[in-house]
Amino acid sequence: MTVQENKALVRRFIDEVFLAGRPESVHELVADDFTAHTWGANANGRDGLKAAIERVSTGLADTRMTIEDLIAEGDRVAVRLTSEARQVGEFMGLPPSGKTYRIGEIHIFRIADGKVAEHWHEADFLGMMRQLGAMPGSPQAVATG
Repeated sequence: MTVQENKALVRRFIDEVFLAGRPESVHELVADDFTAHTWGANANGRDGLKAAIERVSTGLADTRMTIEDLIAEGDRVAVRLTSEARQVGEFMGLPPSGKTYRIGEIHIFRIADGKVAEHWHEADFLGMMRQLGAMPGSPQAVATG
């Protein structure tokens, strides 16, 4: 695949897998032996990815991802984006808060044979926890009755 085709694949992955949570897109866009390097031991393979998507979709609503930069070379695509969501269910061990967060994230994808084969992810999880009110002493941690 060309670099442009790899970038288009990653855009589609973000739209259809991360945002829409479409299981059929996981089968179409993701390699059988997919490895998620930063989601924990149980997130590998297509089934692990679908389980991660289910956990996120149960805890978050109104999710948006704005791509700020999309850079590709060879079989790698790097994405810097801003994500926003409202916490409506349990998420990352936190009870539902109804609060919205907005954070920066960086994703790196490796493409093989026209499919996403590997994924790395870094995000401002501390900022997310502050905005969701999980950090002691933060203004967001004040109960809203």
